[in-house]
Amino acid sequence: MQKILIIGFGFMGSLHAQVYARLRHASLVGVVDERDAAAREKLRGLGLDVPVYPDFDTALAAGRPDAVDICVPTPHHGRYVRAAIAAGCHVFCEKPFAPTDREARALADLAHRAGIRMQIGQCIRFWPEYQALEKFHRSGRGGPLRSLYLYRRSGRPSYSVGNWLDRADESGGAAFDLHVHDTDFVHHLLGAPQAVSSVGTRDAGGWSHIFTTYRFADIAVTASGGWNYPAQWGFQMGFEAIYERAVIEYDSRSATPLLITEGRRPRRPLPFHPPKVGEAKAGGGNLSALGGYYNELRYFVDCLERGIDPAIATPTQGAESVRTILAEIKSAATGRTITLAPASR
Repeated sequence: MQKILIIGFGFMGSLHAQVYARLRHASLVGVVDERDAAAREKLRGLGLDVPVYPDFDTALAAGRPDAVDICVPTPHHGRYVRAAIAAGCHVFCEKPFAPTDREARALADLAHRAGIRMQIGQCIRFWPEYQALEKFHRSGRGGPLRSLYLYRRSGRPSYSVGNWLDRADESGGAAFDLHVHDTDFVHHLLGAPQAVSSVGTRDAGGWSHIFTTYRFADIAVTASGGWNYPAQWGFQMGFEAIYERAVIEYDSRSATPLLITEGRRPRRPLPFHPPKVGEAKAGGGNLSALGGYYNELRYFVDCLERGIDPAIATPTQGAESVRTILAEIKSAATGRTITLAPASR
């Protein structure tokens, strides 16, 4: 049984708490959040009875957890990752891993040297529809991949504590906080691109929408992401993968979201098996199903139970995705294509 402490109990911390309550080998032993009353009220609404601590040191004094789940705004990830490593706790850290790839690499190296197991919350690698695409892609059944387009868009976020998501100095804007999911999935499916070329729209909250072309030798890959839609617009994500002999389409707003057209067979649903773990109860946010979060946290806890390092959404992979996102933002800001040299190890 893995004892888990969540640091930061906003939208994402609340989702994670609901997942841990469903995992057989996880026990949520506490929440760290300076908003004591709000955290307790949210826990009651979720039917969870765990202590709330004002800071990490107070939580540690009550008993060291096996792992710390960090759900605070991105600029504060490093502080808590270092504190958890110093305390000998394994780490799950929300995405984006860190504000810079240099800091992300430094944190990854620190965890490795300390023998700490760490996973980054790039949940799309674990999202059932994206896993179905990956499975099809690895099978080779459709022949070579010719092109891939991914998209992620939402109404301007208003659910974050203190509205930190809408402040460029905290979130990095939609390009950094939202679009990072698709950039990371490009890495997961195809590896690192040779270069990126981006354009976008920018406002007081940072890069609110970005459109990127990723250069690969023989595949056309593009992605767009933004949250400059009206607040009540909602959320949509999806992809279109065109293979030599097949097309796979996903649209989160469709009644039949995952479809395949293959050979001479008619367009039809592509079978996949999302975990049946219920809907999220957290207020706000742009995703309601727990499936992808359940998959990623179950994987993390299973790795801890087995005594092995996570091989998916590793700190090094998280740092590489941050590096590419920052190159995209630089391309949008300068109007230049940014070449990505091989990542240093």
